[in-house]
Amino acid sequence: MTSSAGTGRKAAFALLAAVPVVVFAVFFVLPVGAMLGRGLWPEGRFDPGAVVDVLQRPRTGRVLWFTVWTSTVATAIAVLLGVPAAYVLHRLRFRGRALVRAALLVPFVLPTVVVGLAVRELISSSGPLGFLGLDGSPVAILIGLVFFNVAVVIRTVGVAWEGLDRRPGEAAAALGASPWQVFRTVTFPALRPAIVSAASVVFLFCATAFGVVLVLGGVKYSSVETEIYLLTADLLDLPAAAALSLVQMIAVVVLLVVVGRLRAVPDPTVRRSVAAPARPQARDIPAVVVTALTLLAVSLPILTLVVASFRSDGAWTLDFYRALEGSGDGLLQVSVTDALAASLRIAVDATWMSLSLGLIVAFVVTRRTRTRTGRRMRTVLDGFFMLPLGVSAVTLGFGFLIALDEPPLDLRSSPLLVPIAQALVALPLVVRTLVPVLAGIDDRQRQAAASLGASPLRAIRTVDVAVVWRPLLAAAGFAFAVSLGEFGATSFIVRPAEPTLPVAIYRLLSHPGALNYGTAMAASVVLAAVTAAVILVVERLRVPGTGAW
Repeated sequence: MTSSAGTGRKAAFALLAAVPVVVFAVFFVLPVGAMLGRGLWPEGRFDPGAVVDVLQRPRTGRVLWFTVWTSTVATAIAVLLGVPAAYVLHRLRFRGRALVRAALLVPFVLPTVVVGLAVRELISSSGPLGFLGLDGSPVAILIGLVFFNVAVVIRTVGVAWEGLDRRPGEAAAALGASPWQVFRTVTFPALRPAIVSAASVVFLFCATAFGVVLVLGGVKYSSVETEIYLLTADLLDLPAAAALSLVQMIAVVVLLVVVGRLRAVPDPTVRRSVAAPARPQARDIPAVVVTALTLLAVSLPILTLVVASFRSDGAWTLDFYRALEGSGDGLLQVSVTDALAASLRIAVDATWMSLSLGLIVAFVVTRRTRTRTGRRMRTVLDGFFMLPLGVSAVTLGFGFLIALDEPPLDLRSSPLLVPIAQALVALPLVVRTLVPVLAGIDDRQRQAAASLGASPLRAIRTVDVAVVWRPLLAAAGFAFAVSLGEFGATSFIVRPAEPTLPVAIYRLLSHPGALNYGTAMAASVVLAAVTAAVILVVERLRVPGTGAW
């Protein structure tokens, strides 16, 4: 009887695990695989020489080098700015801390097109930093990448710092160690896994950045991601695009393996005992100053964008906001407000999809097992569903077009195609938000519920749901915000008559004219405001000690 019940639970668990695997295989592995197949099987037969030929092109070498060095430098700067801010926002207590934390998180969920436009407006000849002459230079791209990613470091390292035991540092200080010695010998070794993990994720995001590089670099400075887009959409050189996608995927897999090994190190983020924040001391002044400068650096592009959206020919005006009801001088088939409505509808669909899938994935990878094979399988599954973090959204979007165009998977005209793509992009954030929470639940609570006669579903409802509902709402907010701003995959598969707001903004930017540019800025401000409101709600729902990526 007991053996039969155990077999039934294992079968139900295997069936549950199969659901996200099948969905992910159809809507992620198949499209990405089809895109890569264009590179390795260019004429219908295996020919890796095409990939080698593409890699030998001088421009490919320049694109790869540009991607590596900009990603490396941007990651280093994001870590240098993010670590002190993580300490201030997660270990110190001061008025307005939640608001500052939310403000620093907003850039990460802003549409990348909006990020690029905000930075360009800041450094343009008429912007506050125009005198520096950075417009059109690689430095502009670095600013955009750091602006977008510093929140990742703050959140990941901050969550780890929140759970650190204060006593070893206090003991070292009592023995005469200076604050710097305490940090170097006690705090930093404990934080190192989180810092390296955050740096790895930031590097991935920088290496696959699309909207930021496209807006700030144009065709002069291309990363691998934008080069794939240009080869696919403008030059129709599909084998070359597929070859670059293949190189990018190999690099991503290697990085994900490294990140996975780093996560295997005992991670303080899983601790549920979070120390109360302390009042700032004199020794905290340098970290507070760096945090204030970071907040200023993050706020300046957004404020500049807002001001510019109300200025025309040196005077204040609402013309650009009134133009939101039009169609951008005939460039768009719908008004910008209709595009915003489409974005909201699609984001709702993408949110419930990513939440449904992410909850199952998080549940499966956090179930405890006594066998080594079981633990390895769950580690593999955890890494498998993190692939969208680093795989090109452009590759995914184009893969949709070439892999889902024949029965029984002819979905090109389906209204669900865009939400599905956006749900896959948001999936890793949902999983990473829920996994620490579910992993922190003591399994003995479920066993106690079962021993009292509760069915598996009732045990989940009374034990897991009671703990996870709040992080689940926060994950929904993240998924909604990310979907709202998704641009890379959406730009390929969205129907021309129903563009999302990021796509509409890019189309406006792509055509000359003061009205188009001003309308794009006004639309960006509206999109940023909606996204910021969502993030403020998410921050209110935040559970201390959880939420690291």
